[in-house]
Amino acid sequence: MSNTYQIYLISDSTGETLDRVFLAIKAQFKNIEYDVKSYFFTRTENQVLKIMEEAKEKNNSIILYTIVDTSLAKFLANKGDEKKIPCFSVLGNLIMNFSKLLNQKASHVPSGQHALNEEYYERIEAIQFTMAHDDGNLVEDISKADLILLGVSRTSKTPTSIYLANRGFKTLNIPLVNDKSIPEELKKNPKLACVVGLTTEPERLVDIRKNRMNTLKGTENTNYTNIKKIEKEISEAKKTFNKYKWPTIDVTRKSVEETAASIIKIHEIYKNNDR
Repeated sequence: MSNTYQIYLISDSTGETLDRVFLAIKAQFKNIEYDVKSYFFTRTENQVLKIMEEAKEKNNSIILYTIVDTSLAKFLANKGDEKKIPCFSVLGNLIMNFSKLLNQKASHVPSGQHALNEEYYERIEAIQFTMAHDDGNLVEDISKADLILLGVSRTSKTPTSIYLANRGFKTLNIPLVNDKSIPEELKKNPKLACVVGLTTEPERLVDIRKNRMNTLKGTENTNYTNIKKIEKEISEAKKTFNKYKWPTIDVTRKSVEETAASIIKIHEIYKNNDR
């Protein structure tokens, strides 16, 4: 019998929540072989039945689902019991418990978190702002940013900025070559905005930059990938961060999500101190 698990992710919306939950689950188990099949916008019993029939034909099937329609969720759970397929509701019990605590009924409307409300449009505005202010562009808008990321080349400034934008933060990132890279307005008033410096270990940066050069398939820039030059770059960047008393994050062993979480915490402290 195959030891590969067949993971079925069933959602009545975009499946974003399920993707993140499964990502967190699988990270806890090092030795697991699996195939994932995702079924989004599942909102009828016929759709559920077709997925169940397929899952029944496979070995080691497991179903994770987020369905807010209580009758459809119950239907799926019952069919899972009938076919002896493990089914786990990601949101069901949580919504029910919150309903009791808040003493109000849940709406049970699929895609409720994707409503086109003010928060949604603010997030879109943050994404547009961040894309327009990537890699040192339009630094004159510095006072309009929620966050400013500084760092030498290839310290994950852009991907981190985009992730933060999706969380609703207008983020401006600036490549740090030397002290002249920093806008005069910010040097005169270092607390004008929430600034975070990103740094990394030189050896790791050498590998990242070499991979970047290989991807571009161009002539290698020896200064760009030279360990001594990189050590100096990072050392000077750290001195700059210390000079202006900007908090620093070492991204060497951090994912973009972990780096962003640390930045958001720094932003909270900055906002509280600004009051």
